[in-house]
Amino acid sequence: MKNLLSGTLFLSLIALTAGAQDRSAPGAGLPPLIDRELIFGNPEIAAAQISPNGQYIAFVKPWKDTRNIYVKVVGEPFSAARLLTTETKRPVAGYFWTRDSRYILYVKDNAGDENFNVFAVDPSAKPAAGADAPPSRDLTGLKGVRVIPYELPKSDPDVVYIGLNDRDKAWHDLYKLHISTGEKSLVRQNTERITGWQFDLKGQLRLATRSAENGDTEILRVDADKFTQVYSCSVFETCNPVRFDRDGKRVYMQTNKGADVNLISLVLFDPETGKTETVESDPLKKVDFGGAMFSEATDELVGTSYYYDREKRYFRDKGFEADYQWLQSQLPGKEISMGSRTRNEQVWLVTANSDTEPGRTLLFDRRTHTLTPQFTVREKLPREDLARMTSVEYKSSDGLEIPAYLTLPKGVPAKNLPTLMIPHGGPWGRDVWGYNALAQFFANRGYAVLMPNFRGSTGYGKKFLDAGNREWGAKMQDDITWGVKYLVAEGIADPKRVGILGGSYGGYATLAGVAFTPDVYAAAVDIVGPSNLITLLNAIPPYWESIRTMFYQRMGDPRTPEGKALLLERSPLNSADKIRTPLLVAQGANDPRVNRREAEQIVVALRDRGFPVEYLLAPDEGHGFARPVNNMALFMESEKFLAEHLGGRYQEGGTPEVTARLKEITVDPKSVVVEKKPEPAAPSK
Repeated sequence: MKNLLSGTLFLSLIALTAGAQDRSAPGAGLPPLIDRELIFGNPEIAAAQISPNGQYIAFVKPWKDTRNIYVKVVGEPFSAARLLTTETKRPVAGYFWTRDSRYILYVKDNAGDENFNVFAVDPSAKPAAGADAPPSRDLTGLKGVRVIPYELPKSDPDVVYIGLNDRDKAWHDLYKLHISTGEKSLVRQNTERITGWQFDLKGQLRLATRSAENGDTEILRVDADKFTQVYSCSVFETCNPVRFDRDGKRVYMQTNKGADVNLISLVLFDPETGKTETVESDPLKKVDFGGAMFSEATDELVGTSYYYDREKRYFRDKGFEADYQWLQSQLPGKEISMGSRTRNEQVWLVTANSDTEPGRTLLFDRRTHTLTPQFTVREKLPREDLARMTSVEYKSSDGLEIPAYLTLPKGVPAKNLPTLMIPHGGPWGRDVWGYNALAQFFANRGYAVLMPNFRGSTGYGKKFLDAGNREWGAKMQDDITWGVKYLVAEGIADPKRVGILGGSYGGYATLAGVAFTPDVYAAAVDIVGPSNLITLLNAIPPYWESIRTMFYQRMGDPRTPEGKALLLERSPLNSADKIRTPLLVAQGANDPRVNRREAEQIVVALRDRGFPVEYLLAPDEGHGFARPVNNMALFMESEKFLAEHLGGRYQEGGTPEVTARLKEITVDPKSVVVEKKPEPAAPSK
C-alpha cells in the first residue's frame, strides 16, 4: 500500500443528442450509431467497494451531473443509497475505506491542478438539517500542496500515513494523521530524496525508497537516526518493495536487477542479511511479473498475475483457486476482477468484464457459493452493437515485434476501412485487452482502430522497455507508422483515410506523426500532448523531481549539447513547417504535467504559416478532461472533425449544455498568445 492512489506517469485517455444521423455512405451494414452519451457520459453506477466489516457497499453515482460517493447497506437496493459527498465541479477522483469501516477517505483537487487534499466522511452519519449529505472533513486543509496517502496500518485503523510537500514542493515529508481528529505529526522529514515508505504488517516503518541523483533507485533500511542502503538498482532497472512477509523479517519485492536479467520477478528480500530468494517469475518466460494478491485475513501470498495479450492468474492458495475457477465457470469468457473483500474474506465484490462488457458487478459469498448481481456498468449501452478486440503482432522498421490490439467495426467487411491509430499515454505504460471506450466509439463510427504497444511500453521486459530509450519521435514513432503499413498490407486500412488520435504521450505521438511522417495521416487529434520536449522538461511539476533523471536518460538530457540537440530534433514544434495534416488540438488550462504552452506553441506555429488548426481549451481541466460535459464536447467535435477528413460516421448535434460548452472552449487561433517561456528547473540536490 505504498501509494494508495498511485497512477502512471502520464495518464492515459479515457446529452442525449437530438437526431443521431448516419453521415457515411459506406457503412450500410454497421450497427446503429451509439449515442456518445452512453460511452463518455456519467455511468449510472460504478467503482463499488464493500466495507471491511461487510456492512456497507460504497459506490460512485452522478449527483447534479457530477460523480459523487454514495453508500448503502449490503442488503438494500441501490435506490435506497445515501449521498455522502456533494461535489459539483469535478468528479471525486478516488476513495477508499478505512480498515475499521468507520470512514471513507477521498481525494480531490482544484480544477485539475493535481494538488490533492484528503477528506473524510462518516458513512453512518446523517445530513444536517437542510443539507444533502453528511459533512466531509478536509483532513489536511492545505492550498497548493499535493497530499499522497501512503499507508493504512492494520495496527491502528484511525491512522493514515501521508506525504506532504508543503515544506519542499519537490519532496514529501512523512506524517502520521489521525482520521478522527485531523491531528497530524511529523514522522520523518524528507531531506534524502525519499520517494516512498514501506511499513511492516505491525505498522512499523521499516524501509524507504530513494531516488539517487544519477537516477538509480536505492532501498534503505529505516533506523531510528539514520538510513542504511540495503539494495539498489540502476535507472534502467526496477526494484520496488511490495509488502512485508508475515515473518516480519523479509519483504516481497519486484526486481529485474542484473545485466543478464530481462523480466521483472517477485522475490523475498531480507534487509538485515541482504539475502534474496526468488518467489516467482513468469512461468512462460514472456512478460514481467504483473501483480501479487495477499490475504488480508492471513497475510499470506495467495495469488499472482501476469499480462500477456490477456491476463492470466496463478494461485498458491487452494481455496482462492477453487473459488476463482468456480467464478470463471459462472461467468465464462470474462476477465474477473476480485476487487474489494470483507476483512474475513468470506464475501467478495467481483466484476466481470470483457471487450464488449464494461462490467457486471456481483456479490460473491464464498461460504454458500452464491452470486448476487449488484449492477451493470453503463447498463443502457447496447452490448450487441459493440465490436470485438483482438490481439495482433507486426514487425516494425527494424524487425522488432510490436504487440497491439485491433478493433474492427461490426457488420462490415474488414477491407479498405477508414482507420484510426490510438497510441497510449505514458509512454511507460501499456494498453490491455478489454472494454475500451475510445475503441468502441470509433469502431461504431466505422473505423478500424489499432492500439499499439510500441517499444518503451511496460510489461514486456527490460529489453523492450529500453528499446525506447532516446527514441521518442524515431523508432517509437516507427512502431506506430509500421502499424499503419501492417493494416494497409492486410487490406484493412484505406491508406488515404488513416487518422491518429492520442492523449499525453499519445498526443505527442500524434504531433510527431503529422510532423515527421506528413504523408501517412489524413487527420489528427492531439489531446494534452507536448509539442516541444525542451519546454516540456523545463516545466515538469516539482513533485516529479525524483524522476527527472529518468526522463533525461530515457528521452535525452537537455543539459548536454548532444541531448539538447536530440530533444530539439524530436520536438514536433520544430518541424511544424512540414505539417499538412488537418489538426485538432485539445488542452486543459490547468495541466501541471503538459502545460498549455505545449498546445499553444503548435497552434501559433501553424497559424502563423497560414495553416488551419482547431483549438479547444477547457479552463477547468488539467491533464485530460475529467468533467463529462467537457469530455462530451471534445468527442462531439473530434468525431465530426475525423468524419470530415476520413469519411467515418458521426452523430450530429448534442444537448444544449454540450453544444454551449463546445462553443465556450473553442478558441480562435488568431487570439492565442503563447505564455512566457518557463525557466529551466534546477535539479534538486
